[in-house]
Amino acid sequence: MELERLLQSQGFGSRKMCRKLIQSGAFAIDGVVHDNPRESLDPTGLQFTLDGESWDYREHVYILLNKPEGFECSTSPTHHEGVHSLLPLPLAVRGVQPAGRLDQDTTGMLLLSDDGPFLHAMMSPRRHVPKRYVATTKHPVTSEMLQALRDGVLLRDETEPLAATDVMSLSSHEIALTITQGKYHQVKRMVAAAGNRVEHLVRTAIGGLPMGDLALGEWRYLSPDELLSLPYEAPGTGK
Repeated sequence: MELERLLQSQGFGSRKMCRKLIQSGAFAIDGVVHDNPRESLDPTGLQFTLDGESWDYREHVYILLNKPEGFECSTSPTHHEGVHSLLPLPLAVRGVQPAGRLDQDTTGMLLLSDDGPFLHAMMSPRRHVPKRYVATTKHPVTSEMLQALRDGVLLRDETEPLAATDVMSLSSHEIALTITQGKYHQVKRMVAAAGNRVEHLVRTAIGGLPMGDLALGEWRYLSPDELLSLPYEAPGTGK
């Protein structure tokens, strides 16, 4: 792949911008400057620096973000900052999108990628991807409320009851539950239908992948093993 096209694919701007970066001596491999924009390189496993910052070539990116409150999962946010502002600019430029959304006041695990099939697999209702939440409630948790969530509650504009695949009490005002449907404001609406109210909501896991100890507002790339734990057939994995 020509060097200027390689940089463009990684989100460093238009081909013209990337050409100027390369010609300025900003691009280096193992400390050796490569300043010919038309130089052909094998991108597989390529590690390079741009203006001294280290990067790995990635055909697609798969990102885990611990979303804080006050951020919208949109490329065109209206009332709050978008989650893209928490990522390096090249990731936003190359078209990274959230795999589903969290409300601006909901925190926790968010997956993002520029791989269309991956995004579809994570969001498709037919996949029934499990998502785990911890909800803090306004009123004390009761056994009746837990049983209602297990049995299923009928939400407005829905034709069939929605049930948590599992639910448990963590404290007097806190529950953990898993859902697979991904309806609008589903957890908050289910808890309300069961006679309580969600005061704070955190997503802690998606599929077989837990959030882990990533700090609020921080992000990282998914490892190949973590990608395998999700219901997605990644290219080259044979999954």
